[in-house]
Amino acid sequence: MTKRDRVLQVGPRAELLSRFPAAEERRWPGMIVAGLVDACSAARSTTPGVTARASVVSGLTDPAGLPHGISYVEVTSFGEEEWEEHGRDAVITAIREVDRPSAVGIAAFTGDPQVLEDVAVLARTFGLRLLADLDRHSPAELDEAGVLGPLCHVVCARPLDPGERKLLRLRGTVPALCPSRASAADMLALLDDGDVVALGTGGRVASPGPGDRPDSPGADAASGPIALAAAIRRHARELGLRPRGLDRRLVEAATLGGARALGMDRGPGRIGSLGPGARADFAVFDARGRYPYAALLAEPPCIGTVVGGVVTEH
Repeated sequence: MTKRDRVLQVGPRAELLSRFPAAEERRWPGMIVAGLVDACSAARSTTPGVTARASVVSGLTDPAGLPHGISYVEVTSFGEEEWEEHGRDAVITAIREVDRPSAVGIAAFTGDPQVLEDVAVLARTFGLRLLADLDRHSPAELDEAGVLGPLCHVVCARPLDPGERKLLRLRGTVPALCPSRASAADMLALLDDGDVVALGTGGRVASPGPGDRPDSPGADAASGPIALAAAIRRHARELGLRPRGLDRRLVEAATLGGARALGMDRGPGRIGSLGPGARADFAVFDARGRYPYAALLAEPPCIGTVVGGVVTEH
């Protein structure tokens, strides 16, 4: 049950109709799930079922995409001198003049350690979220620069060793797993450690390589977080791995995990889950079956996406 852009109540149909007799009822076949969150999106257009995403933009004139989520302004090529002369001022000006429907953060992709440290200070000064790439910097390097923390999430398309996983967990930094042939084993290692994990489709190896099988994690990523979760599940089964509760945890990574990566999982208007006060972001899949998480990971068609209470049928 929703009112404008918020969820009023969640429960059995008969109970909701008795509590809200004047409400207009809309019925879909299949299953309703909290809106999918792409924690590092490669898409330039809307993906069915995805209601929020983290997008990396080269400048604030780039298309905003979804109205909900975060647009991360990329800081990549500045050397320290160039950053001091005009890079910092350009980023500050862009942040102050932004007029976008989504929030703004900084993608700390620069290779210069001094610039990286200053970007972290800048983000804290303006209260902005940070995005970092573990293909560019190790967790230890990011931690030394002050980047890691609960206001940061990291893109990861490579295996992490136990020490790296522990450091991210201690700092409260959510890893967003992007497509790679190592995704299944790495996802399981993170989940076994008790980590919160998100999923993102925008890894550097999002397209399958010549040695990839069609059902490898990299092959399905362009379809969205559920397709990536399903590919990780298939890969885990190929490896003979069937940990308890994996289906549920993969779906949670595609929803609540992504919301936590973006810092949007709590308070009024939260995303990634459905409950009173949450933002009315959800997706409807033509899924059937006794086991709902397994049914979603069978990749049924998405027949409708609701973003802020606005319905788009597919």
